[in-house]
This record gives sequence, structure tokens and C-alpha cells, in this order.
Amino acid sequence: MLQRHECTTVDIYDISAYDYELPEELIAQYPVEPRDRSRLLVVDRKTGNLEHRVFYEIPDYLKAGDVLVLNDTKVIPARFLGRKNQNGGKAEVLLVKPLDDGFSCWEALVRPGKRLNAGDSVIIDSETSILILDRLDQGMRKVQIIGNDSPYNVIAKKGKVPLPPYVSENDKALKSYQTVYARVDGSVAAPTAGFHFTESLLKRLASAGIELVYITLHVGPGTFRPVKVKNIKEHAMHREDYHISSSAADSINRAKYEGRRIIAVGTTVVRCLESAAVDKDIISPGKGSTELFIFPGYEFKVIDGLITNFHLPKSTLLMLVSAMAGYDLTMKAYREAVKERYRFYSFGDAMLII
Repeated sequence: MLQRHECTTVDIYDISAYDYELPEELIAQYPVEPRDRSRLLVVDRKTGNLEHRVFYEIPDYLKAGDVLVLNDTKVIPARFLGRKNQNGGKAEVLLVKPLDDGFSCWEALVRPGKRLNAGDSVIIDSETSILILDRLDQGMRKVQIIGNDSPYNVIAKKGKVPLPPYVSENDKALKSYQTVYARVDGSVAAPTAGFHFTESLLKRLASAGIELVYITLHVGPGTFRPVKVKNIKEHAMHREDYHISSSAADSINRAKYEGRRIIAVGTTVVRCLESAAVDKDIISPGKGSTELFIFPGYEFKVIDGLITNFHLPKSTLLMLVSAMAGYDLTMKAYREAVKERYRFYSFGDAMLII
């Protein structure tokens, strides 16, 4: 049983417990190059020790037989900028999830939310518009793509990559906002823990006997949605869809049976695998969806370690990390990262929790 060295006197269910001060200049606006030259803070749950390394040194902490699980979702150009109706003000639509096989109708977020109602259109150009059909839960809308081309082509040709709100739009960011192994279209946000991997690093890991397994979870806007309740237990997560192939489930289940470690690359992998665990150590393959909210007190069924970035204050992602490493050790690591001038958020540096 891992020791987590907990001695906190704060209320870990109060949102204020997950606040911390971050100088604005530490918010990364683009990744380092090559990607695997980002910094790596290694957090040892057993000893409480912290080590400062470089990401390409991560094989030093993995061993033959470990299973590294990665999310191969691909960010789609889901953001559309236009005007409300013919002569209205600026408006924006973020496509989140298709509601039909033809990619015509979507669940979406719109701006300005209070002024776009059923029957309104967001005019993209002379050939293309997005019609608001209905209001849905959690501020979402049902919308329909209207145009001379197929909805799929409209998205590919006229949509924009939806960068996180804390990243200023720049060519380097737009080009880099995808993992090197992304292959399944469907996300509006990238699984950013995977940004640190290069093709050469993946080959090195495979050559060292690390088993690479890919699952798919399409990341929705909930990853940026703030927690607005004082008691974090009352927060509701946005639903996200995932798919685990039979071969991926078999690899993970075999490793668990043989006592080998499962290392998740990113919080999306954690939520996917923990949601798909029908019993301790058993992953069920197939398609599913998850609203799983992981915070301190959660008992992990599958995951033994985590590679992740440094997350926003008061975010559900920081709470998940605190559940994995323990609250006190997590906040100690974050204080150390700020002190040592690590780069934060999507294009920032990485943390390995083992």
C-alpha cells in the first residue's frame, strides 16, 4: 500500500483548497521544440520525493512490462466565427459532439449565449451558416450546419482549431495543438499530456519493452469549465465519449493480472479506464461515455501511475491529480514547480506520478 504522507488540515472538499498563485508569464503559449525537451517533475508517492528531469529521460522511470496508455483522439477544427443573423454582432459556435451520422446536427457551445436562441443563425460567410435549433442542458445548444458543401467538408475547410482560452492565437500554437499519434477525429481540446512525446521517444520506449496501448476519449469543453460550487462534491462533469478496443482491453487486463503497472498518459486516459472498469482489474471493451469526477478519496481500480501537465487552479484536473498523488504532495509539487519556473498548462511542462 502506497504511503501518501497526508497531514493536511485544510478541507479538501472546499474549492479554495485547490487555489494557488501562478505568475502569468509561466503560462506557456507554445510547446518547446523538440517536444520531448520539456521539463519533467517526478513525484514519488511512496517517499514524497521530487526530482527535476527532462521529459526524454522518462524511460529511466519505466520498466519492461509497464503498459503506457495513450489517448489517440484528434482535435477537429470545431470553432466557427461569424455574425448573428444577417446584420447582427459577432458570434461564435464551438461544435462539441455530432448528433447524427452525417455530421449535420451537433451539440455546441455558442457565444454570446444569452443572445443566440432557437431560430437564430450564425452567418459564417455567403455560403455557410449554423442554425440554432434548440437549447440543451449545461448551456449547450443543438445546431445544424447549413451550406452548399457537405457538413464534413465545411468543418474541414472553414472551421478553426479551438485553442484553450489562456493561449493567445499564434501559428506555432495552432500547428502544435495535436499529439504526434492523434488519429481519431472528435475532440475540441487536445489530451495535452501527450504533447511531450515524439516519434523517436515512442520508439525508444517500445524498444525498452514498454507496451504502448491506445484508447480514444474525445475531449469536450468540460476540461476548461470552472468549478463554481464551494463543495467540490456538488460539481457535475460534462459527459465525454470513449472507445476501448478489444485488443487494448486485453493488453491492460493481462498486465493487471500479471502485476504489471498501468501508466496513464493524461487525465483523459485515467477517466476512461476507471470508467470502463467493470470490476477491480478488469476493463470492459467497447464504446461508452463518462461523467466520472475523480477527487481525493477516490480509490483507483486500474491506474498505477500518471503522466500529466500542470493544471489550472480550482480545476477538476488538479483535483484528479490530488486524488492520485495525495493532496499535500500535489500542492507541494505545484509550489516547487512555480518556484523552479516550470511552464504551466496545455503547452507547459510535465509531471510523472509514480
